Amino acid sequence: MQTTRRFWLMSTVLTAGLSGCGFELRKPPNYAFRTLFSSIPVVSPFGVKLKRSLESSGQVEVITDPREAERAQVIFDQLFELREKVVVGRTATGAIREFQLRLRYRFRLRSKNGIELIPDTEITLNRDINFNETGALSKESEEALLYKDMENDLVLQIQRRLAALRQI
Repeated sequence: MQTTRRFWLMSTVLTAGLSGCGFELRKPPNYAFRTLFSSIPVVSPFGVKLKRSLESSGQVEVITDPREAERAQVIFDQLFELREKVVVGRTATGAIREFQLRLRYRFRLRSKNGIELIPDTEITLNRDINFNETGALSKESEEALLYKDMENDLVLQIQRRLAALRQI
């Protein structure tokens, strides 16, 4: 009888503790718009990722056909996307030891009436990569994977910025 009472008391305390900590599963973002026109080229791998990610919530329809742009409530303009590879470390003999991969992306969001909802915004992502001449081929594939990772991170950051918009 005593162990049952202790078990019940401990389970009640643990349940109350978990409910009081504010833990909550991540929910899909809520957007203030239902249709978005994207100027990102259809053949762009980044554009495909962004479109899939926005449409996966089931709340937003992404329009890529310019002939249907008038149906969109908001217009997402890609201003530029730039990939850079910068040398950040050399050996005493001058051989390259480390690179920094950079992805710079600028965009803006406006309503179909031309009102700027998210002004010209630049997101910069960096990743460091060590370099060795003997493993140059494997470093190329590592570089491609790092750029893919940066694109995924960029999609999430853009989603958060779009979800922060409360009204059109």
